[in-house]
Amino acid sequence: MNKTARDAREAVADIQDGAAIMVGGFGLCGVPEDLVNALRERGVRNLTIISNNAGVDGVGLGIVLQNRQIRKMISTYVGENHTFEKMLLAGEVEVELVPQGTFSERIRAGGAGIGAFFTPTGYGTLVAEGKEMREFNGRMHVLEHGLTADFAFVKAWKGDKWGNLVYRKTARNFNPVMATAARVTIAEVEELVDVGALEPDTVHTPAIYVQRIFQASPYEKRIERRTVRARTHQS
Repeated sequence: MNKTARDAREAVADIQDGAAIMVGGFGLCGVPEDLVNALRERGVRNLTIISNNAGVDGVGLGIVLQNRQIRKMISTYVGENHTFEKMLLAGEVEVELVPQGTFSERIRAGGAGIGAFFTPTGYGTLVAEGKEMREFNGRMHVLEHGLTADFAFVKAWKGDKWGNLVYRKTARNFNPVMATAARVTIAEVEELVDVGALEPDTVHTPAIYVQRIFQASPYEKRIERRTVRARTHQS
């Protein structure tokens, strides 16, 4: 069963206006850049994007925001993207901000077929407004619903032609859980190998969750926020 696509453009060719898409990555780490670029080129609109954050200006999901393709963001963090912040304050994009742990669990629940769950996170804050509350063991909990999507864009270190995936270090972030929670999961990999080349015990995402896979183009190592120590003068 060969699930390989020629490139990112071919992999996103059937995405239509109004789609809900999960996009892996944390900051600029583990972001499926080729798929995000292809989504911008495709030009589809009114998208709901489920992603931890929206990249930074001009990089990652930032380019899709700038192109006014996103109707709604479900995410945990806005801070590093000035375009996102301006659009939010101007009412140009709908945003559902979710505590990061709750965000992860909502996706995990969606992938596991769990419709909703109770969590104490967010009780007594704006996050809980309009939601069902229930007490468990003397502590109040908030009802949160599982998240699913039409498509999931994930990035892996290695993958085989069946779609088995291995992630590397921090790039593992949201990618594995998102791969389970979409109708169609599309994976871009740094190295595409033949079936049998991956050690089974190292596979993080089994092929059953992946519908399309392709060899990504070379990546540029980016730094989200550069912090340097002041130079000290020596006498």
